[in-house]
Amino acid sequence: MLDTVKQKIKRLIAAYEAERMERIRLQDALDKAQAQNETYRKQITELERQIDNLKLAEAFKAGSEGSPEARKKINSLMKEIDRCITLLEG
Repeated sequence: MLDTVKQKIKRLIAAYEAERMERIRLQDALDKAQAQNETYRKQITELERQIDNLKLAEAFKAGSEGSPEARKKINSLMKEIDRCITLLEG
């Protein structure tokens, strides 16, 4: 009977170790996925900024016939500049 208990304890310890190793492996995989996700988020932000810059450049290039979206962006930037000037004056 004591041998049976010892065998069960050994199996339990082996199962625990296997699960612990699996948890470590999964945590590593999660950490890598989170780091890659953050990299992709930064890349998306940078690409969106580049798109905005290209739209703005296209609006300046096209003159008064720029796209409505580019015009909205220019107007938004002008309002932001005016707001900053007002804050600096006050």
